[in-house]
Order: sequence, then C-alpha cells, then structure tokens
Amino acid sequence: MTPKERFLGALARKEMDRPAVGCVTQSVTVDQMDWAGVEWPAAHTDAQMMAKLGIAGAKVFGFENARVPFCLTVEAEAFGATVDLGNRVKTPMLKAHPYSSEDEPVIPEGFLGKGRIATAIEAVKILKAEYGDEYPIVAGTTGPLTIAGHLVGTEDLLLMMITEPDTVHKFIKVTAEMEKQYISALVAAGVDVINMSDPSASTDMLSAEMFDEFALPYTKHAFEGSGDAKKILHICGNTTALLDHMINTGVDALSIEEKVDSAEAVNIVNGRVALVGNLGSVKPLYMGTPEECAADAARIRDAGFNIIAPGCGLAAETPKANIEAFVKAIKG
Repeated sequence: MTPKERFLGALARKEMDRPAVGCVTQSVTVDQMDWAGVEWPAAHTDAQMMAKLGIAGAKVFGFENARVPFCLTVEAEAFGATVDLGNRVKTPMLKAHPYSSEDEPVIPEGFLGKGRIATAIEAVKILKAEYGDEYPIVAGTTGPLTIAGHLVGTEDLLLMMITEPDTVHKFIKVTAEMEKQYISALVAAGVDVINMSDPSASTDMLSAEMFDEFALPYTKHAFEGSGDAKKILHICGNTTALLDHMINTGVDALSIEEKVDSAEAVNIVNGRVALVGNLGSVKPLYMGTPEECAADAARIRDAGFNIIAPGCGLAAETPKANIEAFVKAIKG
C-alpha cells in the first residue's frame, strides 16, 4: 500500500492494518529545512522552494502526505492585509487589517494569479507532477470566518456578531466565495485533500449556536469548490461541543487538538467521519520526550483515530527525535 492509498483510505474510513500517519496542519520544521536546503521566509513566496518543503515531512519523518503552504495569512494578504513573513522559525503574522466595518469587501480581481495564492497553486502542480502517484497532496486553507476576522480584526468581528450581525455576514459571505474559488483552483492544480483551518470558530470564541450561524453555512459554501478532493475541517481548542456541528459542514474528516479527549471524540463521531489528530503540538511534541510522544501516539491509535497527526501546527523547532518517535510508534 502506497502512502497515498493509505492516507486517502484512512480518510474514507476503510479498514486497514494500521492508521495513516502524517500532518495536515503546518508541517515544516527546521530539520526539514536543512534536508531540503530551503528555509523560511523565502519558501513562502517561491513555488519550487515551497514544494521542496511540502514533501520534506514525508522524506525526513515518514509522513504519509505532502502539505503546502505553511500559514493562515495567504488569503488575508490577497485581500490587502499587511503581513510580516517571519523568519526561519517564525510563521507569517498579520500586521494590519485592510478593512473597517463600514467598508464593502470585494474579492480581489485576478487574485488566483497573484502573490502567495499563485505560489501555493504552482507548488501544488510541482508536487503533483513529482510525487503525486506516491503521496497525497494536502493543501492548507483558511476558514471564511477566520479570514473575515483578518480583514477587520478578530476582536471587532466577534463584537459585531452581537451588535452588527448583518455586517459580519456581509464579510463572511465574501470571504467564503473567495475561498471557494481558491479551493477550486487548488483542486484543478492537483490537490487530493483540502485541510481548512478555522481557529476563530473555536469554542474559545463562539458558542455552538453562533458556529451554526456564522461558520457552518460559509464553510459548506467554500467547500463547494472541492470537487472530488477529500475535505478536512480543523478547529483549535476543545471542540467536543462542536463535533456534531463540524460534521454537519459535510466534510470527510475532523482534525482536532489534544484538548479533546480522544476516546470521547471517537465515541461522539461514531464513524460518521474520519478523525485526524490529536497529538499535542506543544506537549508532548515540542516540550516532551520521544517516549511521551510514542506513548501518546499509541494511545490515540488505540482510541480509534484514522490518521495519527499533530493536533495543530508544528512549531518549527519541534525536536526531530519527538516526531520520529510518534511516527515509528504507528508505522513500526
């Protein structure tokens, strides 16, 4: 069984001898940069470099997927947000919002051929041509609610959900349509899996009822561009109360953090979608020991997850031995 067959089989909830292992969130570490001879921030804006880092997790650690790009600011930048591209160990960060609540948001003209949107699409094409028969290509995108927060400020957007809900809907409607077009272009370029991360839809910020109003319908709309690609929804935090609501977006899989009890998640989901995660990115992966990483991966496997993966994005300086240990615990 190739890594691609196993990974896509896991997302389809097929019976296999073991789960798949990989990373659908931010997947790059400094060890991968050293292997590829490519590093941040240059790789954020160069398709060849991005593709090299996109496959590096598979080549260095044995992940069973490739994955690009490496942050959640790509779409916001296309809308005109100011972004600091960071450095070798720091992912890009939003520095200024392009809109106020009084403005009328507009999908950027020709955005698919410009900036880091175009870079990501081209990187997918490169990965597909070189590795597409063996590895599934995962593209990371940003949820419409999170993008809307990037446009006007997340705190302001959350306040407006109470004071000006129509304004919130105005922004998310535009970001969802933009995301639909972007996803469609990624799929046309050769993507096998879309992983949409929507951290602003977390229970740290929204109730389940607010999720159903401000996230669920727009997530569904954005994923209308996914075609035959598998769809994963990633939301940070303790999403136990959101699992049913996340399933209702129509995705194939949920990617969840370690704050959700693994066995409880399996029980709630009950085979309706695949589960991806939920190995702690901070502890044990970044701050723990190889033994702790291996034990935690085995626990998540035994709970019944379909893909054993970091519960959120990897820190660039995550120790190589810790990642190797969790991968070995699953692959043997």
